Amino acid sequence: MQEKGWAKINLALHVRARRSDGYHEIETLFAFVDGGDGIVAEVADTDRLTIVGEFSGGLSAGVDNLVLQVLALLRARYGAERVPPLVVTLTKALPVAAGIGGGSADAAAMARLVRTHFLPELGEAVLARIISPLGADIAACVASATCLGVGVGEELSAVPELRLGGTPVLLVNPRQPVATGPVFAAWDGIDRGELFGDPAGRAQLLAARNDLQRPATAQCPAIVDVLTELGALGPWLARMSGSGATCFALFDALAERDAAAARLTQSHPHWWQLAGALR
Repeated sequence: MQEKGWAKINLALHVRARRSDGYHEIETLFAFVDGGDGIVAEVADTDRLTIVGEFSGGLSAGVDNLVLQVLALLRARYGAERVPPLVVTLTKALPVAAGIGGGSADAAAMARLVRTHFLPELGEAVLARIISPLGADIAACVASATCLGVGVGEELSAVPELRLGGTPVLLVNPRQPVATGPVFAAWDGIDRGELFGDPAGRAQLLAARNDLQRPATAQCPAIVDVLTELGALGPWLARMSGSGATCFALFDALAERDAAAARLTQSHPHWWQLAGALR
């Protein structure tokens, strides 16, 4: 049994208010790249998680891992006779603490795998609702399709007029982790306005922003270098994703994306890259 944890990017992220519970009201446009972490599972006598891959170092494979928490949630709801113990191998191809939803994407992938093989009657919305307590962006990761997220990111709606599927994208990370909590905590508290009016469109996306870029850059100045390099390579949009430090560039043609990737490989061979297309 196999599933993919698609990389999440925030094409824009507007922070509107700080809530009394410590969370923030946001408006964000989620999109997903056709590359990410891999999950392989087999039925076993007891749950066991093994983490391999370039970014596996330091990650817990214990019960606190979101992949195993998803299993526990679904088993608690539907019973061990429906959700049997699994031995799971997670291949971490995405950097951690990188603003691209790696942990949430893995959790959503595990949920989709269980639904496909053991709970086929579950609709996508029900599945997302069950596992959404594990993270604000997990609901978006279940569908792994472009959508608008509001609230803390869990209230989702489609934005079909953007038609971004297939857009060539290049993700770049300077291999420096950025903790989400301190970045949100350092937001300056200024509401700079809504993400989209009506109707949403490409021009509004270009005029949007990521309100976490300034506090993230204070924590990781290399973000400025990445954005400067990406912006010089001819994309129609280059922006930081989430709370950083991963940045993305959208191109009109695959050849443009590939040429940009090759240039960056030469000039910054130590930076992590993922070349793909939006799902």
